[in-house]
Amino acid sequence: MNKILLILLTCFIGALTFTAVAAEPRQQPSEQERARTVYIFHQPIVMLQAKFGLTTPEERVLRIRNTLRHFTEADLREPLKIVPVTRYNQHGRLIVMNGKPLMLLAQADLDEGDDLTLDQAAQRVLIRMEAQRTALRDQYDTGWLALSALKTAAGLVGLLLFWYGAYRSWRGVRRYYRRRIIENRSWVPHRWRRFIGAVETRLYAFLMILLSILALYVWLSWVFSLFPWTRVWGESLGDWSVRVLREIALSVVSALPGLLIVMVIVLITAFILKLLKVVLNQVEAGRLQLPGIHPETVGATRKLISVVVWLFALSAAYPFLPGANSLAFKGISVFFGLMLTLGSAGVMNHAMSGLVLIYSRALRKGDVIRVADNEGLVSEIGMLATKIITRENYVVTVPNAVVVSGKITNLSAQNPDGGINLTVGVTIGYDTPWRQVHAMLELAAKRAKGVDLSQPPLVRQLGLMDWYISYELQVRLLPGQSLAMARNELHSHIQDVFNEFNVQIMSPNFVMQPKGSVMVAKENWYTAPASPPVQRE
Repeated sequence: MNKILLILLTCFIGALTFTAVAAEPRQQPSEQERARTVYIFHQPIVMLQAKFGLTTPEERVLRIRNTLRHFTEADLREPLKIVPVTRYNQHGRLIVMNGKPLMLLAQADLDEGDDLTLDQAAQRVLIRMEAQRTALRDQYDTGWLALSALKTAAGLVGLLLFWYGAYRSWRGVRRYYRRRIIENRSWVPHRWRRFIGAVETRLYAFLMILLSILALYVWLSWVFSLFPWTRVWGESLGDWSVRVLREIALSVVSALPGLLIVMVIVLITAFILKLLKVVLNQVEAGRLQLPGIHPETVGATRKLISVVVWLFALSAAYPFLPGANSLAFKGISVFFGLMLTLGSAGVMNHAMSGLVLIYSRALRKGDVIRVADNEGLVSEIGMLATKIITRENYVVTVPNAVVVSGKITNLSAQNPDGGINLTVGVTIGYDTPWRQVHAMLELAAKRAKGVDLSQPPLVRQLGLMDWYISYELQVRLLPGQSLAMARNELHSHIQDVFNEFNVQIMSPNFVMQPKGSVMVAKENWYTAPASPPVQRE
């Protein structure tokens, strides 16, 4: 027992941060003040400042440490006493244990800021040292150790029972929410109940995990305080938890004014955006006109203004956010800024191209366009891509950068009523009168149901090729007509009309020069269904 006691007594003098409230030791000691402070089981007792002859305060602390190492268990059973003495012409108080001198406290050791007399300071030191001596004497009793071990086992059983109860309660909560979902006995809609029930179950599980960790922390702190080898750890855990809770509470209280300012900024920003939304809705409805803003660009303008206003609000609220000036917050801001810079080059290209499309009004939602190999109805113009519904009823997503870099053919831009101009081509040999071809194409257009006859069909001769003539028929479709179905119907009628008048659509390619000239005689210029022009008298 004496050997164990001597080993533990070597731990009396430590160098930990001062946490107890005392008169003489410093609250936040420097390295020099640590060296002059007497610690017993890592608890500060007193800071020595007097110098006796050539003996410095640091040397006095080392001598006290050596004295403590030679005390026995019998010495610990006797209470400490204060004896008035005079040393080196200085009045002092000598603290003795079982008649053996332990520490000399002189008038020069006192700090004027403590405002204590020598007897008061000695009494405080005696109380601290007596508490450590009594605790050490009681805890090294065999019965005390056995009782502490029994308490530890009982506490462990209680901790395990608490963990088991937390697990069982979580399973019960999960079964309860599942039963409510199946039976649909909740005021929350069933489609939301499945999602909210899962969230509530996980929140309860998270709460149980936190309580289990807290129970483990309390159990460890309590068990460590039962044994002398680990008692300092238990006190450190308790002091750490109190310090953390105090710092959290102070941080929350100190952050409230800044959070209030942030809330005011958010409310003002939301009010401004609501006001802008009302104004822009009037512009979109055509009841208000603003320079540079058109009804088809209101959606993009609203988004741009919202982004600018929120960025301005964020820059104004940033200094008032909790931890905004901390290095961690600044590091995260730099990290996200770097990620945004490196990863947004292509995204910004598409976004700027989308703005070009919107503000140039090259196309709108509902227009029929032709972009590269894609032709169809514009269903959406986003910030990054444009979606087109093709004749196959496919949805083709074209990046805005691709749309802007190529040629855009808008088939419905000139027809505000929704009609679409449709053109089809056909090549016919030179032996067929062009007037007859014009008349047959116009007849085919008149037979088609989806063609708007208020606009007469237009036939053009696009080119005199080597073996045939290239014709183009342009018609205007009725509003709401499908471009693919109208083209299919028009092609069908063209074939029927040409078959009716025995004109082949297959364009000839000559292998050798024909014996006769491939031409149309004048009497055949107005072959049916063509008719000669009316002669005016």
